[in-house]
Amino acid sequence: MDFIRWCEDLADRVEDAVREIAGTPEGGRYIKMGADGTPTERIDQVAEDCVVAALQEEPVCKRLISEELGRMEVGGEKGTIYLDPVDGTYNAVHGIPFYTLSIGYGEEGVLKKGFIRDLCTHETFWGEIGKGAYVNGRPCRVSKTAYLKESALSVYGRKFDPSSVLRLGQQVRRWRLLGASSLELAYVACGRLDGFVDVRNTLRITDAAAGIVLCHAAGGTVTDLDGQPITFPDEVSMGRCLIATNGIIHNKVIEYLR
Repeated sequence: MDFIRWCEDLADRVEDAVREIAGTPEGGRYIKMGADGTPTERIDQVAEDCVVAALQEEPVCKRLISEELGRMEVGGEKGTIYLDPVDGTYNAVHGIPFYTLSIGYGEEGVLKKGFIRDLCTHETFWGEIGKGAYVNGRPCRVSKTAYLKESALSVYGRKFDPSSVLRLGQQVRRWRLLGASSLELAYVACGRLDGFVDVRNTLRITDAAAGIVLCHAAGGTVTDLDGQPITFPDEVSMGRCLIATNGIIHNKVIEYLR
């Protein structure tokens, strides 16, 4: 089965399943402590259950690594899916319309495909290394912004030291703090943002896998704080810093973060 088509069908299921509890106290009801060390709320569990059920019906990968349940052997022939069933849980629970289903796919540690569904607007982003990135089926590319003073960057702002980005913030034209890293990375891929910065050292593979693929497929650059290719372990308790840009302003962003 085509992976992207499988993701689209799954995303429709997840949308239907979470619609009634998004923005409600029930959606935010604590269920358990997730494998990533953060609380799993009701909306996270409902979305993840949809994914697990779909994989039992159609095992499109060998292994699932999810923010909530951790690692699960699926039984497919090859590949790993990196899942964040609801990226932006706070937004989802509090009625802020900016949260996603994020699905990355890799083989032997190499990310190859990414799919992100905006669960509020039904907008769908996907990409494949070597085959480009798309928004609702239309090709997309990163922006052509060449100067920090003209750029719009998003920064992930939960529990971080703002002094770490202060020098950079004084150079850019616009900051955005939106609270769903997968969608912010998708926005970099399609040119709505010129870059995304997360310097907390807590961004996990499940948060970032799909967005990294999209950015690379759309012509962008994604690295760590030293400008080196970013790598993640195949588990959800360890995080990284991440810088994603259109590539043109990348070195300048890193320079001001140092």
